[in-house]
Amino acid sequence: MDFILIGIVSLIIVGLGTLAFFFSRYKRCPSDKVLVIYGRTSTGRSSKCVHGGASFVWPLIQDYQWLDLTPIPIDIALQGALSKQNIRVNTPSTFTVGVSTESGVMENAAERLLGLNLQAVREQASDIIFGQMRVVIATMDIEAINADRDLLIEKITNGVEVELKKVGLRLINVNIKDITDESGYIDALGKEASSRAINEAKVSVSERERDGAIGSANADRERRIEVASAQATATEGENLSKIKVAQSDASRREQEAEAERLAVAAEKVKSAQASEEAYAAETKAEGARAEREKASQHADIVIPAQVEKSKIETLAEADAEKIRRLKKGEADGIQSLMEAEAKGTLAALQSKAEGFSRIVQSSGGAEFASTLLVTEQLPQLVAEQVKAIANLKIDKVTVWDSGKGEGGKNDTANFVSGLVGVLPPLHQITKNVGIELPEFLGKLTDNPAEAAKILEAAKKATSPMDAEKKTTH
Repeated sequence: MDFILIGIVSLIIVGLGTLAFFFSRYKRCPSDKVLVIYGRTSTGRSSKCVHGGASFVWPLIQDYQWLDLTPIPIDIALQGALSKQNIRVNTPSTFTVGVSTESGVMENAAERLLGLNLQAVREQASDIIFGQMRVVIATMDIEAINADRDLLIEKITNGVEVELKKVGLRLINVNIKDITDESGYIDALGKEASSRAINEAKVSVSERERDGAIGSANADRERRIEVASAQATATEGENLSKIKVAQSDASRREQEAEAERLAVAAEKVKSAQASEEAYAAETKAEGARAEREKASQHADIVIPAQVEKSKIETLAEADAEKIRRLKKGEADGIQSLMEAEAKGTLAALQSKAEGFSRIVQSSGGAEFASTLLVTEQLPQLVAEQVKAIANLKIDKVTVWDSGKGEGGKNDTANFVSGLVGVLPPLHQITKNVGIELPEFLGKLTDNPAEAAKILEAAKKATSPMDAEKKTTH
């Protein structure tokens, strides 16, 4: 277990060390330096230059150094440089150079300046500058060198900058302090120029004095002419002023008259406008009074009428709502009463139906039950029939006698015989009150012979020994 832990810790330490080592190989280039990576590079050149960025430097196969971009001032004390006229010229100057950051030129600096100190770089640049200055001065005259220093600096800059790029440098500034020669030619040119300038100044002074005298005479002549002209102009001006005064007076009087006329007309116009405005004001006031009266009438008559109308409509709606509510209450009461009556009628009918069902069951069938029910209602039918004929005048009475209680017949025979004897008058009674008996109780016929046969058959079925008597009154 301890060996495993030691192994894990060792791996972590090795990993962290490896990461730290790789992080240390990641180089960031500041803005005042150039990072030069040499060894095995992918650019196809001996080195890779980075400015203002960062790059990873692979261990073992790559390494790196820095190039400083600080400007380097170089004093050039050029002595005895031959001009185009073979006159030796002295041109002490100060040049400022630095490592270039231009792509391609940085690689030249890495190849030719890497590892050199500042003094060595300055010496290389000084040699290049000396050579190019001598070349440029040899192509120019003393007069051009002395008179046109801008042209001299331009030619020196163009020549020097091309050569400096070959070693990875660039020209920042050129300052030529002075230009002299050993023969005194430039001094002579100065003296000549000075004498020329002095003579030109003297001539200029004489010309200015001459021009002054001539100018003075011309000025006196022009003064006299201008005085005479001024006097004439004054006289003419005086006359013109008098004329202008007279014209002004006439114009003033004319304008006063016109102003008086316009004032009178304006007064009349103002008076008419005032009358018109007064009329308009009175008309507007009358309209306002009419509107006020109309509004007053509306407030006194129309609005109370509208209020009263609204009151009446509100009361009517309230009464109508009250009536609707009362009617609804009555309707609800009637509905409840009808529902109660319906429920009572239903219960009565249900009880009656149950009673009829029990009667049918106890009597042995619907036919016997009908007979019992009809028999039960006979007293009521007879009573109703009696009421119907109470006030009638009877001309004939028919009596049917079946001979009950004779010949020793039993009660059952007497009942059947009596029922058969009763059926004809029963049919007659029910018919008179609008009731038609069932067919099993027999039916009436208009044929007397057929009726006699039916009656005889019924009697025989009950007792063949009984004699039937029929008495008509």
